[in-house]
Amino acid sequence: MEESRNPFRLSNLPESASIQNTKRFNVDGYGSRGALLTAGLKKRSHGSRSWTKVDKNGNSKILKLDKATIMRHCSLPARDLRLLDPLFIYPSTILGREKAIVVSLEQIRCIITADEVILMNSLDGCVVQYQSELCKRLQTNRDQAEDLPFEFRALELALELICMSLDSQVKQLEMEIYPVLDELTTSISTLNLERVRRLKGHLLALTRRVQKVRDEIEHLMDDDGDMAEMYLTEKKEKSEAYALSDLCLRTDTSGEATMISKSAPVSPVESISGAQNSQRAFNSIVSFNKYGSIAGSSDRGENIEQLEMLLEAYFVVIDNTHSKLLSLKEYIDDTEDFINIKLGNVQNHLIQFQLLLTAATFAAAIFASVTAVFGMNFADSIFDYPSMFNWVLVITGGACGFLYFSFLYFLRQRKIFPL
Repeated sequence: MEESRNPFRLSNLPESASIQNTKRFNVDGYGSRGALLTAGLKKRSHGSRSWTKVDKNGNSKILKLDKATIMRHCSLPARDLRLLDPLFIYPSTILGREKAIVVSLEQIRCIITADEVILMNSLDGCVVQYQSELCKRLQTNRDQAEDLPFEFRALELALELICMSLDSQVKQLEMEIYPVLDELTTSISTLNLERVRRLKGHLLALTRRVQKVRDEIEHLMDDDGDMAEMYLTEKKEKSEAYALSDLCLRTDTSGEATMISKSAPVSPVESISGAQNSQRAFNSIVSFNKYGSIAGSSDRGENIEQLEMLLEAYFVVIDNTHSKLLSLKEYIDDTEDFINIKLGNVQNHLIQFQLLLTAATFAAAIFASVTAVFGMNFADSIFDYPSMFNWVLVITGGACGFLYFSFLYFLRQRKIFPL
């Protein structure tokens, strides 16, 4: 892009009046913490930031740009630029606009136009990999004919890196969680339960991220209008063709007016009607030029197989990753069910032991109550026969034993627990 047409230039933008007032406020020493925080947010939201621009030839350049410049150049509303703000966390989104594609996929947040890619200058590994890989591919295929336009190649690389990143995270999670679950089935301890709880939380967070990327791709595939809006190169070529035809028409109109002026004089009525016809033709061309992209988008509704196949390929990849997460979640649920069954079995054994102990305690309490009667200080003829006390003990013990085994037989008949 020529330097005269490029709105991105290195410039030191003047600070706004609010920021200058905030600085004087801080120098005086009377500013509060809330005022400093507000001033900092204003400075971050309105000041220039470091961006990286990658053109079609794979050349990258670091620029200092503010939001207003990007909005004018890419014809984007302010709400779309909020998706690229690293201070906020937004779900994965892909938006097709008139002159740009806004991509916010995990760490990769960029603006793709028909001629360049503008992304936030960041030290994040995924962003650096995206920038270097995009430059490498564009430089390698500079002299080769590409089936995909520039915007689709940049979008494809973003989808590829995000799908690969999410899939690698899922594989790493599988390597961590399967041994922990196997260990938990053999040894139920607080440490193992805490490790499973932590990994399950990580699994749920990763599932939400994968689900959002999957839903966004599926949403684009279901909406032909959104896919048609992403053909930026085709819209740009049509716009240039309309402008060229408009210029040729103006040249022909001026040449025809010159020839008419050199010929025989015409009536005023014919001159006025001819001027009105030319004006109507010019207005129709201007309106067609203005709304040509919209009409072109509707005409491309039946010719979006190229982008649809691209999205479908990565939808299959992200859907496979989502299936792995669902399988992992099912494995965790099955392990939890197995542990609950195992703990329920242990609890049943404890209840059985408690019943046996309760029955034995009841029989022993009866025996102890009978023997306690003979320990009381009262006069009776039975105390005249010392052997009589032995018979009392034998009869009482036999009765308590019979009562205990009767209780066990009753539990067996009721099938409370097998004996």
